[in-house]
Amino acid sequence: MSILTTAALAFADAAMSPASAQPNLTLPTEDTEGSQDNPVLKRYEGSFIVAYEQQRYAEFTLPFSPLELVPEKKDNHNNQLHEPKEQKALEGPYTRLVYLVPGDRSPLEVLRNYQDEIKGKSGKTLFECKDVECGGDPKRSSSGGGGKTSLAMYLYPEDRVAKDRSVGSCALTTRIADQHYAAAELPDDGAHVSVLTYTVNSTAGSCQDLNGRTVAVVDIVEGEAREEKMVTVSAEDMAGGLSSAGKVALYGIYFDSNKADVKPESAETLQEIAALLEGDPKLSLYVVGHTDSEGGYDYNIDLSDQRAASVVKELAAKHGVDAKRLKPAGVGLLAPVASNAAEEGRAKNRRVELVKQ
Repeated sequence: MSILTTAALAFADAAMSPASAQPNLTLPTEDTEGSQDNPVLKRYEGSFIVAYEQQRYAEFTLPFSPLELVPEKKDNHNNQLHEPKEQKALEGPYTRLVYLVPGDRSPLEVLRNYQDEIKGKSGKTLFECKDVECGGDPKRSSSGGGGKTSLAMYLYPEDRVAKDRSVGSCALTTRIADQHYAAAELPDDGAHVSVLTYTVNSTAGSCQDLNGRTVAVVDIVEGEAREEKMVTVSAEDMAGGLSSAGKVALYGIYFDSNKADVKPESAETLQEIAALLEGDPKLSLYVVGHTDSEGGYDYNIDLSDQRAASVVKELAAKHGVDAKRLKPAGVGLLAPVASNAAEEGRAKNRRVELVKQ
């Protein structure tokens, strides 16, 4: 009998336990429909995929240090925001895999197996932590309000978790224990990997059948080149948008995740803004920062305001623009142009707009 078959029978036996006599969960004997492993990193043997997400191109931020309190900042579930001081913002094809591991496997054992696999592929661990050492609330998965944010919330906020009674939803929203984490790089595959393992700690309610089971949450970002699409808007096109609509959205001004400093690759778009203002000496503009809905209301308003101010500062300092002709403002998540439910929409919402005064 194969290991996979043995694991399937173990799941089936667990489903018949007294705790499962209530109309709770049906534990899996196969992967969730439509899911598949990412070839970059194989699964822990005998595990089943219980939640899955794949995006052609998305953002993901790896923590490189423990989470620390961000003073006076809260997420949109009234949690005190905790973030790492060291992190790496990634972009590329993205896969999230949530595995329910066979019984009697500890989070540490599972993480070490993943690290062995990474090492065997000439990869290296960039950061690792366990339990309280990871910062934030070590007893929370991606769900919860009115407390501290957790590492799981930082990696994948609750708003992105499917709201249903599935094993996958339970695995991502219950209380947890014994968390272990590693962020790693696989240079030969051009990929970065995040592996979070923990034990479900749920003794009541519809998720109690997972109590004591280990979950492995694996995020993979592959480093393919971004597809270039009309990111830089010419001064002429900016003028046309301002004339017809009173505003123009710009996606060629770049910031690191959760940072307000304008990145050097924004220079081309900033030069076009300077050319626009030089060509129309009477033109004055509001520079308006916009964010997606990730994070709390106050946090996003503040971040968007800082970003708008940074754009004005950059235009004045490096492109010879009179700062008196520009007024920065941040509206955070208040004016979306697409749904924030998926990364494609969130990317459209993260922008800087020029608005005619």
